[in-house]
Amino acid sequence: MSTLICGSMAYDTIMVFRDQFKNHILPDQLHILNVAFLVPDMRREFGGCAGNIAYTLQMLGGEARIMATVGDDFAPYDERLQRQGLVQDYIRLVPGTFTAQAFITTDLDDNQITAFHPGAMNFAHDNHVADAKGTKLGIVAPDGRDGMIQHAREFHEAGIPFIFDPGQGLPMFGGPELEEFVRLADYVTVNDYEAQMLQDRTGKKLDELAKLVKAVVVTLGAKGAVVHAGGKQIEIPSVKPEAVLDPTGCGDAFRAGLLYGLAAGADWELTGRLASLMGSLKIARRGGQNHRFDRAEAADRFQQAFGMNLW
Repeated sequence: MSTLICGSMAYDTIMVFRDQFKNHILPDQLHILNVAFLVPDMRREFGGCAGNIAYTLQMLGGEARIMATVGDDFAPYDERLQRQGLVQDYIRLVPGTFTAQAFITTDLDDNQITAFHPGAMNFAHDNHVADAKGTKLGIVAPDGRDGMIQHAREFHEAGIPFIFDPGQGLPMFGGPELEEFVRLADYVTVNDYEAQMLQDRTGKKLDELAKLVKAVVVTLGAKGAVVHAGGKQIEIPSVKPEAVLDPTGCGDAFRAGLLYGLAAGADWELTGRLASLMGSLKIARRGGQNHRFDRAEAADRFQQAFGMNLW
């Protein structure tokens, strides 16, 4: 089943400061802050929610289509997508812009200072869902504000079921806008913090929001997830990872599992567990797109974790 993934494509530049920020920031001088951190360790990762989701969904065997806007510096990412065989028909180049990118500096206490440049992401509304013929399922992941609103409405008008995944884009929207997203969507997925923010801004409890869609999925980190569907709460256990190296992109890997399960017509018990496994495989590798597995390995890991057959 063809799945259209509307969201960001981005570069993540990650730097490590081999000390603690607190040793170099004077609390009584914050009003004239002027600091520089030597960062001998640096790496650049391919990221963005759409890129991360598509990466994992394709490994599962799903038909992933990315809809995103990118800048003049996209060539290295373009080459990577070509090597992976991911469809780029709906990735639009916006001349005179940079591809969205985050610059993240982490200290030895795992505190982070991040600067994010949206760049071409601000033109996400130049893409239209109707251009992707044959789409059967979709997701509206974090992207340009206008693009997220437009794509949700276009999915709904086309009768294409989709997941609303506000992620770090949630603070861009007020209560009425978030409630509209929920009413347009078929599914909503958030983490526990986002779930609380969603309730605060809409003034509706999760059980009320769940009545507006087929399911609300709330991830709980190492505690697994809960699916609110059909008036029930389905608890999804976590999968113990081989290592805990980097949470970046874990939510995107989880959402790829959800999309695969939905496209396959699986029930929530299996779909949620597959999503949980994807997050576990991702967290054991650095970056959002460096975990690798094949379908046989995924099935074996699934059987080990849950005592159930996957395929």
